[in-house]
Order: sequence, then C-alpha cells, then structure tokens
Amino acid sequence: MRYLSLLLIASTLYSNNQIPGNEQKRPILLRGGTLHTVSGDILKEHDLLFAEGKIITIDEQIQPSPDTDIYEIYGKHVVPGYVAGYTRIGLTEISAVKQTNDHSEIGDINPNVRANVAYNPDSDLIPVTRSNGILTVNSAPSSGRISGQSSVMLLDGWTWEDATLKHPAALNINWPYMYVNYDKNRKKNDKIQKDEYKQQVRDLNQLIQNVRAYHKRRNAKERKAEHKQKTDLRLESMIPFVIYKEPIHVKADDIRQIEAAVKWANEQDLNIIIVGGRDSWINPKILVENNIPVILLGVQVTPWRRFEPIHISYKLPSLLHEAGVHFCISLDPGYPMDGHVRTLPDEAMRAASWGLSKDHALRSITLSAAEILGVDDRIGSLEPGKDATFFIAESEPLTQTTNPTKAFIQGRELDLSDRQKDLWNKYKEKYRRLGNLDD
Repeated sequence: MRYLSLLLIASTLYSNNQIPGNEQKRPILLRGGTLHTVSGDILKEHDLLFAEGKIITIDEQIQPSPDTDIYEIYGKHVVPGYVAGYTRIGLTEISAVKQTNDHSEIGDINPNVRANVAYNPDSDLIPVTRSNGILTVNSAPSSGRISGQSSVMLLDGWTWEDATLKHPAALNINWPYMYVNYDKNRKKNDKIQKDEYKQQVRDLNQLIQNVRAYHKRRNAKERKAEHKQKTDLRLESMIPFVIYKEPIHVKADDIRQIEAAVKWANEQDLNIIIVGGRDSWINPKILVENNIPVILLGVQVTPWRRFEPIHISYKLPSLLHEAGVHFCISLDPGYPMDGHVRTLPDEAMRAASWGLSKDHALRSITLSAAEILGVDDRIGSLEPGKDATFFIAESEPLTQTTNPTKAFIQGRELDLSDRQKDLWNKYKEKYRRLGNLDD
C-alpha cells in the first residue's frame, strides 16, 4: 500500500494540468492566410476550411455556410504540425526519478512491449513540445537488443487510446556494437569482442527463424489439441514484422552497423528503417539501392571522429538529399534530449543553413516523417481529406520567431500554454507592478 501511495504521488507531481481540446462541433474557415502545404506550392492569401477534424477545402475564396466559424488570418502562416520521428515523449519525465521512466524493460528481447499503453498523456513534457509546433511524435521504447514496438502518438488526449494515431509504428532493434577496442588496457581481446558481436547476430537470426517456425506451426491444422502450438507472446508479437514485413526500426550510427543491418535485412527479407544514421553520408548508395529510409537523430551534434569536418552533421541532411536517400529529421532520445524535442524545428533550420533547401527542411519534419512512419494519409501536409492537424504562426516556419499562436489536432483547438510561458507571464507581471515594465 505504501508503494502504491508513493507511485500515485509521483504521478501527480510530474503531470500537466491542461485540459485536452474539445471535439470540433462547427466548421472553421481560416481566411486569407499563407498555407505551407508541403506537398505542393506555398499558397498566399488562401482559405482553408475544416470540419469534423478533417480538411475539407483549400481555395482562394471559400463561401462558408452560416454555421461556420471564421478566423481572419491575413498575413499569418498555416503549417502542418511538425512530426518527431523518434522520441520517448510520454514514456519518460525526469531521468533521475526512476518512477517516471517507462521506456526500459528488464531483459534484452522484449518485442511484445507496446509504447502506446505506457504513454502518459499528462506528461509535463507534452505542453512545451506542443507549443513549438510539434503535434505528433513516434514514441519508442529504448532498452535491450529488441526494445519493443513504437507508436505514433498525438500530443493531445485524455488517455493513451485517445492519443494513439498508429500502433504499431515499428519494431525497434538496437544493432550490436561493432567497434573493437584495441587499447592495451582493454578488458577483452579483439577476438573475444568480435566473437561476441557474431554471437549477437546469430541470436537475432535464430530468433527470426523461431518466429517463422512458430507462425507455420500456429497455422498448421492439427487434429489433436495437444499438438497445437501454444501461444508465445514474444514470438507472436514479431509475426507482423517478420512474416508480413511491417517496418523494423534498426538503430545504427556507425557505417559498419548500417551496412551490416542492410545486409541482414536482405538475407532475412525484412523491411527496415535506419534510425540514427550518423555515418550514412559515407555510403548513401547502399540505402538508395535497397530503398531504406533514415530517421536522422540530431543535426546539431559534434562529429564522432577527429578527422571529420566540424560541420559534417549540419550538412548530413543535404548530402542525403543529394544522394536520393529518403530521410526525416528527429532528435536522439535520452538524457538530456527527452525534454528538448521542442527544438526539432531548430534542427531543420540548421540543416537549411547548410545546403538543404528550406522547403525540403520543412518536409523533413512534416511529410517525410509522416511517410516514413506510415501516417502520411493522415498528417504531414495540408490537403483535403487529411486530418486538421496544423498550427497558425505570425511568421513563416523554420525561423526563430515562428511562435504558434493557435494549433489544432484533428480539429481540436489546443491550449498552447506551458510551464515556461506561465513563469514568463508571472515574472513579467512582477516587474510590471514594480514599475520596471511598461503596460
């Protein structure tokens, strides 16, 4: 009972007090704004009509019905909600407080773990992330060799069921390290290190083989009940990814890891997406030839190796785009970045200042991310039929002054306040009362 009380206290200490948006009841017309469709041209002085959570029409002039609410947004910008392709939002709160972390499980093989059921819709990280335009995230477990299944989550909703846009988004695998330590003070010689890597790959291959055998036996028509294959939750949860080729996110940064993961996927006939990809600029050809997308984890990071140019990470999106690699930009989850998913547009801005066009930079955190996650039929661009998930800003996207003033998820208008804004307003009022600020 004591531990239950402590858990309840912890859950209320680290939660936000915002009320999720109401379901859209009346059509809304946004009149005269600049629409960044992403999938097409930038449309200036255009109208956008949405109802029942869906975009209905985009045109130069739309004649609304009498029951339509009209927002005059002349001079303002309408932008699809940003999509963070790989995060732990909703699965963690404060790294140092164990009770607020739900992204790791005991053991190396946990394909049955589901991110969406562990998602905390009251996380205090959600409002500050959402207030910067990130309206959708892919929340992923992170521990072990096979971490579990990630889920595409909307940053609004009373429960995890409300917030789930797609599950499963992918199965998550952390590819074994291939770095060999040749230091004279190393604890293991190079042969042992290489043998350990080979054994880890053999274990993965054996697991895939077991899944196929399990699926075959489960589908076999046995006359006697005692001959039927009993349910194995771990193997059962891998069937969609091994048999039906649902996406597998393979976290790999080193070029040797990337090449080995691609070779493994071809041998096992699996559908993989590289997550991380810091060395993907070295051999982008292998990704293009095998039609493998990349979720880049961070642009504003320092190089790994002494001989690499200081700006190699800044130029990486541009290099991949020139090579024809399908990619999106996200941030590497883990301390301290779990609380900084809000800086996602800054990552795209940096890429845009180092060779990637601004249009493609915006695409890398909207439509490209949605395509890679398999939700581009719902979000990622402004098109009739898609969800009304976007924000309105005073200035164009991917600038330091792009502050969303209104945002909608499936037509529900959001509360864009957060703890930082509340503190700003509090102390602004303090100094106003002291006479140090003008009204």
